[in-house]
Amino acid sequence: MTTRPRLLVLRALGLGDLLAGVPALRGVRRAFPGHRVVLAVPPALREAALATGAVDDVLPAEAPHRGVPSLEHWPGPPPDLAIDLHGNGPASRDALAALAPGRLLAFAQPDPPPPVWRPDEHERARWCRFLRSYGIAADPEDVRLPAPAGASPAPGAVVVHPGAESAARRWPAGRYAAVVGALRAAGHRVVVTGGPKEDALVLDVAARAGLPGREVLRGGLPFGALSALVARAALVVSGDTGLAHLAVAHATPSVTLFGPVSPRLWGPPRRARHIALWKPGPPGDPHGAVPDPRLLRIRADEATAAALALLAPGRPTAPPHQEEEARVR
Repeated sequence: MTTRPRLLVLRALGLGDLLAGVPALRGVRRAFPGHRVVLAVPPALREAALATGAVDDVLPAEAPHRGVPSLEHWPGPPPDLAIDLHGNGPASRDALAALAPGRLLAFAQPDPPPPVWRPDEHERARWCRFLRSYGIAADPEDVRLPAPAGASPAPGAVVVHPGAESAARRWPAGRYAAVVGALRAAGHRVVVTGGPKEDALVLDVAARAGLPGREVLRGGLPFGALSALVARAALVVSGDTGLAHLAVAHATPSVTLFGPVSPRLWGPPRRARHIALWKPGPPGDPHGAVPDPRLLRIRADEATAAALALLAPGRPTAPPHQEEEARVR
């Protein structure tokens, strides 16, 4: 029996990072159809990684504060090919190099010279360009996930997700509550959801908005249920976090609130169903401990107006990213 060659990809970050990396992962999958593609990713993202259809298995790997994890638990002989989609520094390259792969592709790999890292490049485009420099075709628009098989816990609802990994990307609870209240007053069903450690925030938003308990999804949904919720939602309203990327993956209309990072770097594709709200200014710290000043400049009535525009019959056909200065005043 012939053993399939093994290909290890390192991208051990968050859900949004995983979904932004789907176009690159799909390019790798197509370029190496005979390889067993393994993705090094946090264990909590196993189901999400397999749902992309781009990988055969996962290697559980994570490190605090989005650091580079050890890969020393890689089983068996060295991978035939290793690809660093984690970062542009020597740490992620070295974690893969320690496995002595037959070939290693990385931004920090000196031979052959890699492409230049561009800090002003969109995340999806960056990794596709990186792969193309090695002759691997990848399309940054290839973001869609297959429709989930499970039922949605709230089909047809507007999903409001107030949480985010860092405070810098967390819009105030009172403003989310104002949006929830306005959408309910307009006749829309709204559910509020959060991650496993965000129950207090979710309950705070719900209480401020007078939302019934049955419309509060606490505890952090498993990926399958979360994916079904987003795929069958009328709209997703959230900050710049994993749920916004999941809305893109399922072509669900979305309003995303950006602060420290411009949507030109992490925002949705230019589609009429996605609106990215952002106030121009110098870049901030996406992992900061306080809400970013640009995020705080977005008013609740602006987010409500964007949401209602997407929920209206005959949704708008204007590009989702007008010039930022005109989009959000």
